[in-house]
Amino acid sequence: MRNKRILNWVGVTFVALAYSGCNAPSLVQRSPNKNVSSTYNNGETADTTNTGKLKWKDYFTDPQLNALIDTAFKNNQELNITMQEIEISRNEIKARKGEYLPFVGLRGGAGLEKAGRYTQIGSSEATTEIKPGRETPEPLPDFVVAAYARWEVDIWHKLRNAKKAAVYRYLSSVEGKNFMMTNLVSEIANSYYELLALDTQLNIVNQNIDIQNNALKIVKLQKEATRVTELAVRRFEAQVLNTQNRQYGIRQRIVEIENRINFLLGRYPQPVLRNSQNFENMVPSVIQAGIPSQLLQNRPDIRQAEQDLEAAKLDVQVARANFYPSLGLNASVGLNAFNPIYLGNIPKSLLSTLVADLAGPLINKNAIQATYYSANAKQVQAIYNYERTVLNAYIEVVNQLSNINNLQQSYLTKTAEVQALNESTNIANRLFASARADYMEVLLTQREALESRFDLIETKVQQMNATVNIYRALGGGWN
Repeated sequence: MRNKRILNWVGVTFVALAYSGCNAPSLVQRSPNKNVSSTYNNGETADTTNTGKLKWKDYFTDPQLNALIDTAFKNNQELNITMQEIEISRNEIKARKGEYLPFVGLRGGAGLEKAGRYTQIGSSEATTEIKPGRETPEPLPDFVVAAYARWEVDIWHKLRNAKKAAVYRYLSSVEGKNFMMTNLVSEIANSYYELLALDTQLNIVNQNIDIQNNALKIVKLQKEATRVTELAVRRFEAQVLNTQNRQYGIRQRIVEIENRINFLLGRYPQPVLRNSQNFENMVPSVIQAGIPSQLLQNRPDIRQAEQDLEAAKLDVQVARANFYPSLGLNASVGLNAFNPIYLGNIPKSLLSTLVADLAGPLINKNAIQATYYSANAKQVQAIYNYERTVLNAYIEVVNQLSNINNLQQSYLTKTAEVQALNESTNIANRLFASARADYMEVLLTQREALESRFDLIETKVQQMNATVNIYRALGGGWN
C-alpha cells in the first residue's frame, strides 16, 4: 500500500510538471504585448497574460449584466448554502484544535455511601472513630468540590494532523465557493446573452411580418388585376401566419430565461433589465489564455482538488497513529470531606490526584485496520480526482479556444450568406412585381432569408457564450 501511494504521488507530480509548461501543448493566443512573455524548452515564446485573472467587472462591460451578477452574489441561495458550509468547516478546525489542547473543568458533588457490615470497608468503619469518642457516620456522607484536567499527549501527531486536515478541508470549501462563483457568473452571463439574442430574434420576426404583410397586399392587388390566382394569396397568408406564430414561442422562451436569471438572483419572477439594441454589433472579447501552469494557480476546482488531496494524505497519518499506544494525563485538585463545614479545613480536606496511563490496541484491530485501509483508498481516490480535474481543465480551455476560432469563421460566412439572401429577397420582390418571377420563388427566398438571420443570431450568441465559457475555463469570475 505504501509503494502504491508513492507511485501515485509521483504520478501527481508528473501531471503538475506536464501542465506547468514542460513540453505541454500551448494554450496561448498571441498578444501584441511583447514584454509579458515566457520561453518554453523548444524556444517558443508564449504570452503569460491570463484573461481568467481579470475581475469579472472588468471582463464584462455591460453595466446591466454586472448589476445582475452583483445581485446574485448577495442573494443566490446555493451560494449562501456554501457559505454556511465554509462556516461549518471553520468550526471543525476549532473542534480539532480543542481536542489537541487540555480539557479543564470543575465539578462538585454530594452523596451517601453505606458499606455492608461484613465487608472489609464496613468492618473497618465500624471500629474506626472519626474523633475520640465519635464513630464513623453511617451512612457516610461525601462532599467534593474539585477542578480536573485531562490531556492526551499527542506523541504521534495524531491530533495535530487531524487539525491540519480540517484546515485543508476548510480551504477546500473556500475554493468550492470560488468555483461556484465562477459557474454562477458564467451561467448568468450565458443566460443574459441568450436573452439578448431572443429579443433580437423577436425584433427580426416583427420586421419580417411587416415585410410579408406588404407583400401580401401586393399579391391581393395582383389578384384583383387577374395577374395571380387565389392560390398565391393563400400561400402568402400562410407565410404571414407562420411567421406570426414564431413570435409566441420566442416570447415564452424569453419568460423562461428571465425566470432562470431571477432564480439565480434569488428573487421572484420579474422583468430583467437589459439593452438588446446593439446585440448584433457586439464584438467578442480578446482572449489571452496564458500558459498551462496558470490553470493550476487560477482554477478554483483544481485548487480544491489539491486541498482535498492534502487532507486525505493527513487522514492516512491519523489512521496510522491509531495503531500506536496513546499517553493520557489526568489530574484533579479540590476539597473533599464527609461534612461541608470541614471543606475549608485545609490541608486536611485537600484532594489531589495525578494519573498517567499508556494504552494501545493489542488484539482485534479490525476496526482500526478498516479505518486505515479506507483512508488509503480515499487518498488514492483524491489523487485520481486531482488528475481528472487538471485534465478536464486543460481540455476545456483547448475546446473553447478552438470553438472561438471556428465560430469567428462561421459568423463571417453566415454574415455573407445573410447579405446574399437579403439581396435575393429584394430582387425576387422586384421580379415578382414585374411578373418576371413566380410567387413561390418569392416565398422561398423570404423563408430562407428569415432562417439565415436566425442562424446568424444563433452564431452570435454562441460567440458570446464562448467568451463566457473560456473565461470560466480559465478560472475567472471568483476574484
